[in-house]
Amino acid sequence: MSTGAPVSLVTGANRGIGRETARRLAALGHTVLLCARRPEDAEQAVAGLASGVPGALLPHGLDVADADSVRALAHSVEAEFGRLDVLVNNAAINYDTAQRALFADLDDVRLTLETNLFGAWRTAQEFLPVLRRSAHPRVVNVSSESGSLERMSGGTPAYGVSKAALNALTRKLAGELRAERILVNAVCPGWIATDMGGPGGGPVDQGAASVVRAATLPDSGPTGGFFRNGEPLAW
Repeated sequence: MSTGAPVSLVTGANRGIGRETARRLAALGHTVLLCARRPEDAEQAVAGLASGVPGALLPHGLDVADADSVRALAHSVEAEFGRLDVLVNNAAINYDTAQRALFADLDDVRLTLETNLFGAWRTAQEFLPVLRRSAHPRVVNVSSESGSLERMSGGTPAYGVSKAALNALTRKLAGELRAERILVNAVCPGWIATDMGGPGGGPVDQGAASVVRAATLPDSGPTGGFFRNGEPLAW
């Protein structure tokens, strides 16, 4: 299927901020590949969103911790669309509020890094060829202020370290891709009431708005930044 509409891919999009980001991009007319680790979860999410948006929502299974899964979908996107305009690295796990760095299970930390850091990293690498074929390529890494070194303290060691590393990856990718006009930015949605964020946070559309803003930046927009609600955050 070829399309003149922007083609966007959102990882971890079967719920929460990822799901709302996919819905908002489709509402803007994008063809959105809504991805979830289990294909049936992606299909269920699309079934609940597909009505009332001008863009297409296409369900896909994608496990960002599985190199074969990422590679297979990248090849599928290349064959079907020939390009990718927006990559949103949203998939993340393990907001480990009960843990401390002093006694963290390092196997648990490794699993967290495998999704939150290496998942985004391998996805960016595998989709880079199709991003390069876009006229306006964008990469958005959904991060967290818990990864800000300036504001970091104790607690949530696996999650916080993974997001600090994701921020560093954002800077590396942005620096290396700047000459190719591929804008790469990190976004903190803020404390949002999702399954991961828990009760008490803001509405999910508030968090998704920050992601969509970074996904639809003009060509003159920033790259290598860390933002919430369009405002820079301290690294």
